[in-house]
Amino acid sequence: MIGPVILDIRMTGQNYLDFLQNGLPKQLEDVPLATRIAMYFQHDGAPSHYTRHVMQHLNDTFPNGWIGCDSSTNWPPRSPDLTPLDFCLWGLMKNEVYRKRVDTQDELLVNILDVIACIKECQDALRQATCHVFTRVAKCTDVDGGIFLTFIINCSNSVT
Repeated sequence: MIGPVILDIRMTGQNYLDFLQNGLPKQLEDVPLATRIAMYFQHDGAPSHYTRHVMQHLNDTFPNGWIGCDSSTNWPPRSPDLTPLDFCLWGLMKNEVYRKRVDTQDELLVNILDVIACIKECQDALRQATCHVFTRVAKCTDVDGGIFLTFIINCSNSVT
């Protein structure tokens, strides 16, 4: 897990491309080269992620190494059962961030940063959530993309 990255601007295709070209490389500086070579880049279905210029940049920068609609590793849109961020991380973060009362945007940001710092220390839970993707994809394939019973992942009810 890298980041967080807090962007104070409205997310457009151009702003996202700027992040990919200038912000993401800085985030990856401390990631070992062997890890960067083996990793995949996955983002959600936000429209800004799928502009022509963004997808061209992803194809050039991460050939066969990014996951999303129209990538070489095509991913179904709105697939929360197949995305660790959706089936584990966002729910956990939301629970923890709003555990404390939030009255201002600054307090919200502090809570988010505190929770992310705690989650980063729980590498085993992150690894477990990521490994469950393979099981979930197999279940989805078994039912030809239909509904399958989800299962609980130990993402912990509290990270603080």
